[in-house]
Amino acid sequence: MKTIKTTWKQIRRTPYQALTAVFIMMLTFLSISVFSFIVFGSSIVIKYFESKPQVTAFFKDEAKQENINQLENSLEQTGKISHMRFVSKKEALQIYKEQNKADPLLLDLVTADILPASLEISTSKIDDLGAVSDALKGSPYVSEVVYQKDIVATLSHWTNAIRIIGTSIIIVLTLVSIFIMMMVIGFKVSQKRDEIEIMRLLSATNWYIRWPFMLEGIFYGIVGTLVGWLFASIGLLYATPYLQSFLKGIPLLPVSPLFLLLLLLAELLIAIALGVLASFLAVLRYLK
Repeated sequence: MKTIKTTWKQIRRTPYQALTAVFIMMLTFLSISVFSFIVFGSSIVIKYFESKPQVTAFFKDEAKQENINQLENSLEQTGKISHMRFVSKKEALQIYKEQNKADPLLLDLVTADILPASLEISTSKIDDLGAVSDALKGSPYVSEVVYQKDIVATLSHWTNAIRIIGTSIIIVLTLVSIFIMMMVIGFKVSQKRDEIEIMRLLSATNWYIRWPFMLEGIFYGIVGTLVGWLFASIGLLYATPYLQSFLKGIPLLPVSPLFLLLLLLAELLIAIALGVLASFLAVLRYLK
């Protein structure tokens, strides 16, 4: 209890330095929260598009069911297929009717005979799409292959770029946070140099001297984390209606409260570790 009171007095005596430390920690964990939202969301979006048929093969009218079955078997034997669905002419007509039910004129002009049967294919890995597409194009029973390679490839490219940029920003802000907390706590330690010498003459252990400063570092970390996480979470909740309309059909939003709480818990653990490390390094040179 005495240690906590000592820590609180140290914080109150230098409010501007304390606000500086809290502010930089807030920026760090605000960035971590936003970065976590983006990475988590982009991974769900990529999985969503990966689960959709990525290659669609349209068959010629002369293709028989046994020819189609042979093609399906040959594709399954490659071990690259995660899902495969055959759409007959009648099913294609039902899909067409559902998509154009608001326009009766279009429905009257189309019959099952003029729509091609198709095979919708998803692969286990994005890199296998090209090989599957080439195999389908080489079949004499396939008239056209639709290969949606750009969507997932572009998303993967942007996700990797965001991860690299986000990680770099977080590393820089983390180092700056440690440096500023070391300066703030180091300045306070230097002001109490005489008191520290007296405590050492009275046989006080190094850990007894360190604890108030380490608690101060933990305080800066926890407060900065709570504020940064709160700002990021409020921003996400505010943007949710707009993102839902933009990402219509993708099961991404609203974000689970459990995810937000687990993120907060992880950030608090990181913040405590940073606070302890920064304060430990700041006090270390005065206790040699």
